[in-house]
Amino acid sequence: MQLSTDPSGPQNLEVYALWDQLADFSVGDADAALTHLLSALCTMLSARNALWGVVVRLPSPKRADPLLGWRPRLVRVLDPIPAVAASVQKQYDTLWSDNVDLSQILSMSGDEPFRVRLLFEALPPEWFDGEHYRRHYLDVGFADSVSVRIALNDDVRIRLFVFRDAQAPRFSAQDAQRLGFTMRGLRWFHRQQLLSHGLLIANAPLTPTERKVLLALLDGHTEKQIAQKLDQSPNTTHFHVKSIYGKFGVRNRAALTALWLGKLR
Repeated sequence: MQLSTDPSGPQNLEVYALWDQLADFSVGDADAALTHLLSALCTMLSARNALWGVVVRLPSPKRADPLLGWRPRLVRVLDPIPAVAASVQKQYDTLWSDNVDLSQILSMSGDEPFRVRLLFEALPPEWFDGEHYRRHYLDVGFADSVSVRIALNDDVRIRLFVFRDAQAPRFSAQDAQRLGFTMRGLRWFHRQQLLSHGLLIANAPLTPTERKVLLALLDGHTEKQIAQKLDQSPNTTHFHVKSIYGKFGVRNRAALTALWLGKLR
């Protein structure tokens, strides 16, 4: 499955089509757009599941922190069946403890702005006989993964994992190349995803309700329409709108929308 050097080759055209599809989603449909991306990657790579996450660097990490100050902030799984969801939550919690796994340490190491890694190339053979691989791969139906790390700035990174089960062949260098090529063109997409959660430039993360209001605002709905959609009183909706403006440091909807066209700070 080698990536063609011909820009008009069928595999490249599939990637270009995905980029166009993601660009066609409205800003208010951020969650649907992310689901579409993860689903498309699984189809493209004959994979079983995919995970998208955001890690941030703590302002004052502990001395000798094995994760170098990096901690998870957001995680989304394409198919969060109970076993997978429990595994993801366990790993999320572990990353905030002192009992981190070698795979997690290696995942956070290095300063490359963009990196693609095959699981069986990144970790030593003995790791695959250990508890972490059994608990978070084999026990939930996975056997292999390929991952991408994208730095959005010095303190925020995107982590994306695509998983295959034991019945599928291992991911190849060609699979990694194809995934890397696809993700290289989507930095703008990840930026929009984080903005929709109040990350990158807001002075505080958005609450779940504020995020619903924000996405409706960006889709052009009036406060009255948002109140009806979310079954809120107009005063409650107006309070959330003001809170959103305050967190993003803007005074109106036009300035809020303009942030989606701006540059990362």
